[in-house]
Amino acid sequence: MRPKACYYARMTFFETLVALLAVAILLLQITRRMHLPYPGILAAAGVAVAMLPGAPTIPIDPPTAPALFIAPVLVDSAYDFPMGAARRMLMPLFFYSVIAVLVTTGVVVSISALTVGLPIAVAVTLGAIVAPPDAAAATAVLSNLPVDRRVDALLKGESLFNDATALLLFGAALTVQARGGLDAVTALRIGFAAPGGIVFGIIFGFFVSRLRPITENTVGGTLLQFVYAFSTWLIAEHLHLSAVLATVASAMTIATLSTVDDSPRMRVHSFAVWTTVVFLLNVVAFLLMGLQARGILEAMSSEELERALTFAAIVVVGVILTRLVMAFLLHAIVVSRHRRGHILAPFQNGETLLVGWSGMRGLVTLATAFALPADFPERDLVVLTAFAVVLATLVIQGATLAPMIHFLKLGRQGQVRDELEIARRSLAEAAFQRLETEDGAEAEAIRTICRDHWTVPSGDLPTSPLDRHRRLTIAAVIAQRQRLEELRNADQIGPTQYLELQENLDWKQLSVGSDEDRRITES
Repeated sequence: MRPKACYYARMTFFETLVALLAVAILLLQITRRMHLPYPGILAAAGVAVAMLPGAPTIPIDPPTAPALFIAPVLVDSAYDFPMGAARRMLMPLFFYSVIAVLVTTGVVVSISALTVGLPIAVAVTLGAIVAPPDAAAATAVLSNLPVDRRVDALLKGESLFNDATALLLFGAALTVQARGGLDAVTALRIGFAAPGGIVFGIIFGFFVSRLRPITENTVGGTLLQFVYAFSTWLIAEHLHLSAVLATVASAMTIATLSTVDDSPRMRVHSFAVWTTVVFLLNVVAFLLMGLQARGILEAMSSEELERALTFAAIVVVGVILTRLVMAFLLHAIVVSRHRRGHILAPFQNGETLLVGWSGMRGLVTLATAFALPADFPERDLVVLTAFAVVLATLVIQGATLAPMIHFLKLGRQGQVRDELEIARRSLAEAAFQRLETEDGAEAEAIRTICRDHWTVPSGDLPTSPLDRHRRLTIAAVIAQRQRLEELRNADQIGPTQYLELQENLDWKQLSVGSDEDRRITES
C-alpha cells in the first residue's frame, strides 16, 4: 500500500503542474490580445490560484532553484547579447548593474532598520533579492513597441549583469549569516568569487566550444547546451565561485568562438528549444511563487500579516523611487560628461523616464527567494516581501509601459522597419556581388532574386518578380504537400521518409514566407 500512496502523491504533483501550464496558456492568449506583458498576469494568476480552496503546496528545493531557473536564462541572454553594445555602453551598464543594485540594497537595509528592525545580514539578503530588475516584462512590451536601440540594449544588458552583483551580494550575506560574522577566510572567499568565476567560465566555455562540432546536428548537441549551462553553475558553486559570472562568461565565450560556418540547422533547432524552455521556466516560476505565498499567509497571525504587508508596501515604494532617482542621476552625469566632450550622448528625458520605470522584478528575484534556507531568520517576511515587489512592479509598471511609450512618443516602429529593410537590401547586395561573375542559368536565377531583394523595397510593387516568385513558390509547395498526403494515404511512402519530405517542404515555404510566418512569439 505504501508504494501506491507514493504513486498517487506523484500523480497529484504532476497533475498540478499540467493544470498550471494549462492556466498559463490561457492567460498568455489573454495577454496577447490585451497587449499586456505576460509576467505580470502570470504573477497575479499565481496569487489567484493560491487562494483557491484545496490548492496544493508545491515544495521547492532551495539549493536547486537558482540553477534550475537562473542558469538557462543567463545562458540564453548572454549568448545573444552583443559585445559591441556592452563596450559602447560600458558606463551606463556599470552604473545600473553595480551602483544601482548596491544603492537599492542600501535603501532596503535602511527601510528594514527603520521599520521592522531586521538583522543587518537579513536586510542585506532581502536587498540583494529585490534589487536586480528583470528585462523579461519590458522586453515583452518593447518587442511590440520598439524604442531606441540604446534603450533596448541597456535594459537587456543591465538585467544580464546586475544579476551577478545581486547574487554575489546575496551569497555573501547568506555566508555571513550562516557563519555569524565576517572572518578573514570568508572575506577572501567572497573576494575571489567574482574573478575566479569569470576565469572559470572562460576556460569552461572554451572547452565546451571544442565539443560542439562533435555533437552538431544531433539532439545530443542541444542537450549538451543544457548540460553545460547547468554544469557551469553547479561546478562554480562547488568551487565557491560566482556561478552567475561563470555562466555569463562561458556563454559569451562560446558565442565569441562561433563562426559563420556553424550549422544553420543546429542554430534553428537550438533557438526553438531554448525559447520554449526559457519561456516555460518563467511561466512555472511565476505561478509557483504565487502558490508559495499561500503557505506563508496561512502561517502568519493577523498582527504578523499586517506587519509584513506594511513593510512590503514600503519596500515596493522604496525600490521604485530609487530606480527613478538613479535613472535621472545617471542622466545628469551623462549630460555633464557629454558637455565636456565625452562621446556617449544622453538619452532623451522621456527615454530616461522609461528606463527608470522599467525596473520590474521577475524571475531572478523569485528564484533567489526560493533559494533561502528553510531556517533563515524572518524567511516568511523576506519571501513575502520579495513576491510583493515582483507582483507590484510587474502589474503596475508592466501594465503602464505601453501607454507611457505612446504618451511620450518613444515608439520607433517606423524606424525599425526602415532599418530592417536597409539591412535586407544590403544582404541581397552582398549576395548579388558574390555571384556577379558566376556563369550559368542557375546563377542568373539566383541573381535575379537577389536583384529584386536589393532594388525593390518590401511591400512595394505587388506584381514585381520577387512577389511573383513568392506566390508561385508557395503555390508549388502546397501542391507538393497535397501530393505527399496522397502518397502517405496510399501507403506508398514510409513514415520516416514522409517526415523528411514534410520538413523539406516546411523549409521551402518558410524561406519565401513573410516575417509573420517565420516568427514564433512568446504570447
